[in-house]
Amino acid sequence: MNTKWTAEQIPGQQGRTAIVTGANSGLGFIVARELARAGARVIVATRDAGRGANAVGEIKAAHPAAKVELAQLDLANLASVRAFAQSFLDAGSSLDLLVNNAGVMAVPRRLSPDGFELQFATNHLGHFALTGLLVPAFNQQPGTRVITVSSNNHKAGQMRLDDLQGEQQYSRWGAYAQSKLSNLLFTLELDRRLKAAGLPMISVAAHPGYSATNLQNNAVPRQLRFLARMANALMAQSAEIGALPLLYAATYPDLPGGSYIGPDGPAEMRGYPTVVQPSDKAKDVEDASRLWQISEKLTRVTYEMPAPAAA
Repeated sequence: MNTKWTAEQIPGQQGRTAIVTGANSGLGFIVARELARAGARVIVATRDAGRGANAVGEIKAAHPAAKVELAQLDLANLASVRAFAQSFLDAGSSLDLLVNNAGVMAVPRRLSPDGFELQFATNHLGHFALTGLLVPAFNQQPGTRVITVSSNNHKAGQMRLDDLQGEQQYSRWGAYAQSKLSNLLFTLELDRRLKAAGLPMISVAAHPGYSATNLQNNAVPRQLRFLARMANALMAQSAEIGALPLLYAATYPDLPGGSYIGPDGPAEMRGYPTVVQPSDKAKDVEDASRLWQISEKLTRVTYEMPAPAAA
């Protein structure tokens, strides 16, 4: 594997449709921009319509031929997730890439509009529901992928399946790590289910290492944000480099289902994309199955896998 893979090596994406959540800034914006540059039709799915419109305008200014559209999506609100998915299905488009990127990090305990702990709701449940609702739209061709963004912090996560909402015990970073562990359990369980159904699409995960984005500023108290900015400047890699594992996961040819892509540097903190290993906790099949069942119950979304397309 080329350890210096860059966005210039993305294969042509002409004729493909991609949805990128949280694409108005940071890693999601870069992923949307590069997929559009490579020829994909890209839907910028974002909660903030104003910032989303700015992102679409910036991509079109850089790449006038880009096919990029804006759609409003709040992953913390299941009504918004359902409305977005239904609108996409009603349009009759097929879907080749779904990049589950949007997220929140280490926020004080708050509840989503549906009454779920906000980090678990946004980072896991929203993407679980979105992916399941979009299953009928996925193109049944090799190369069709669901890419879910996790974090190195998943290694610190503990699946408190009896207290997923943090009602008994809550820490901001503990809840974040649990949500990122949930992302990997979901990724691997989805890939197992796709294989069992005989479908050619795959589920993979990626993480950006320590990359300078707005998430770090939002994850610390206001009085400490100057220190967060200093840490980003001194230790973090750029968001442009941090987005590469996500782009690699989305576009690298013949990538096996269930792959996890991260930076190749020490402790996976920085570097160029390579296949990395999730923690043993992320590979726990029993936890993955239980989390799937709980997620179906909480979101009221059941995955209806289609029969494989005839050869």
